[in-house]
Amino acid sequence: MHVVFFGDQHLDSLGGAQVSMRLQREFLERAGHTVTVVAPRMRGSRAAGETDAAYLDLPSMPITLDREYSMTWPGRATDRFLDRAMTTRPPVDLVHVQADFWGAFIGHRYAQRHGIPVVHTMHNRVDVGIAAVTPLHRPVLAALNLWRRAALRRVGAQVGGSDGWAFLRGLAAGASAVTAPSTHFARRLEQHDVFGRVDVIWNGIDDDVRASVLAGAPAERAPGRPRFVWLGRMSPEKRLLPFLEAWNAAGIDADLEIIGGGGQRAAAEKLVAGRSGVHFAGRLTYPQTLARIAAADALVQTSIGFETQGMTPFEAATLGTPSIISDPDIAAELGGGFWAVDASSTGSGTQGLEAARVAALAETLRVAASDIAAGAAPTPLPAVAEAFRQSSRTAAMIEVYERVLAEG
Repeated sequence: MHVVFFGDQHLDSLGGAQVSMRLQREFLERAGHTVTVVAPRMRGSRAAGETDAAYLDLPSMPITLDREYSMTWPGRATDRFLDRAMTTRPPVDLVHVQADFWGAFIGHRYAQRHGIPVVHTMHNRVDVGIAAVTPLHRPVLAALNLWRRAALRRVGAQVGGSDGWAFLRGLAAGASAVTAPSTHFARRLEQHDVFGRVDVIWNGIDDDVRASVLAGAPAERAPGRPRFVWLGRMSPEKRLLPFLEAWNAAGIDADLEIIGGGGQRAAAEKLVAGRSGVHFAGRLTYPQTLARIAAADALVQTSIGFETQGMTPFEAATLGTPSIISDPDIAAELGGGFWAVDASSTGSGTQGLEAARVAALAETLRVAASDIAAGAAPTPLPAVAEAFRQSSRTAAMIEVYERVLAEG
């Protein structure tokens, strides 16, 4: 079958959804299917290079100062550009929307114009994500719903409301199936009437890269201080700065590697300036990142309430590395083999709550460092490693595709 992915961002840009979509494409192609990826063209220095034949890059404009991320305006000009470009490709069997904003609008418009069924994977907790980056989240969400109704005049236009769930309901209205990367997010989508039955399909890890990383890993832990790793986009919802405040407060004799980039890097470096053992590695390749996770004694997951799955603890678990988990939903999904930060932390007001969370994380860091030094770190569950392989995730997604096509 020929499946067309629609994303908000180019798959060569930084982000968990992009990593997941790259793997999905590779493993679908291994299974004999054709994939076209429609997304905004990358801008800036990283846009140069050889064009991948599977990518259909839309005209775009940069939306961040570092030009890492772009957007394409969903409208008739983009529709015409896309329709012309698709005439040179095989007939499309199914549209798979893996976007939340302009990419979702463009994908649903394309599917509706051509009478193609849609599977929609929801990667983003829209309400929490927007609230994390602006105090004006309510008017922003109201504006997004107006934009959604204007862009999708037939698909989902009848869905009212002005919050994040209304926005997602409007997107799901044009889908034949909706999937989510975790049980907790799927149940929330169902509870808020976004879609009647949401299929749970985890994002996965590359089978071959995992095998290669594990084959190159030492049989025994290398001697030395406890080694922690944090990775992700350096933006407020990921809570890197509160984590570094907790690191400073913990006062542990340990090493920390921070992988990734983003707007908060300068502030993060300032917070730990002069602290020995803290290293900023910048952006690494996927195999390099997995190798660093495998070499660490513990991964630290710090966002709370934002992640729809939180891939990094799953990647760590499947490589045999336990995690410190701040989000109780992710802890429940993993099932065991981690240190859980006390989720009952309370405080007076927003600042008091954050201070309590920082203190709880600092205490968990102390416990983890002590356990690692004593050789008593928890062991991730073997079942997670099996269920997280991308080959098994792609097989599960193909079942959804075939069900949708069979239903007509």
